Amino acid sequence: MTAAIALADEIDGKGRRGFRPDGSSWEFTVTAMPTIVRGGDNFVSGTVTADRGSLHIEARVNYESVGARSAFVGWNFSGGDEIKWELTPLVGTAWGTTRAFVPGLEASVAWRRLDFYVEAEYVNDKNAQSSSYFYAWGELGFRPVEWLRVGLAAQRTRVYGGSREVQRGPFAQVTWRRMTIGGFWFNPGSKDQVLVTSIGVAF
Repeated sequence: MTAAIALADEIDGKGRRGFRPDGSSWEFTVTAMPTIVRGGDNFVSGTVTADRGSLHIEARVNYESVGARSAFVGWNFSGGDEIKWELTPLVGTAWGTTRAFVPGLEASVAWRRLDFYVEAEYVNDKNAQSSSYFYAWGELGFRPVEWLRVGLAAQRTRVYGGSREVQRGPFAQVTWRRMTIGGFWFNPGSKDQVLVTSIGVAF
């Protein structure tokens, strides 16, 4: 969209900042995700997040569908020493081209240079129950060096068409200070290729 585990003073794969357990200050991220769809319409989606202590607030555009807007509130839980984890249950709503109640979950776990990230939500469309769907995005990442993260990603979405229920492909991300730039190549070599780029800034 645009993730490694979000820890205090670190940036995850989608550019989000880890929350501060003491709640001493707000942490913000802004992420833009230009998307190139082979044989379809290109678009840009984006997210803005704000964290203070365990409180998590998130706003999205062109995420549940092109032309949709959504907002969420959630609570961060984290722990672990050797194996570190974070869990953020969310509730939100979408309006615009999709009008829906949207419960969701963001979770991550990291061990040494390996990490796994997943976000999922159920889009319960108020206009038509047949338009309701389950969305998921997952990443399995590896950091050969601190500033580089590579791995495999998969997603299930209805933002754009295509014959594939689940899309898969490689990704790579580079982090420099508070900025993360990445690329996700889904369905490589097929007629349903999708390239999702991400540019995230944390402050």
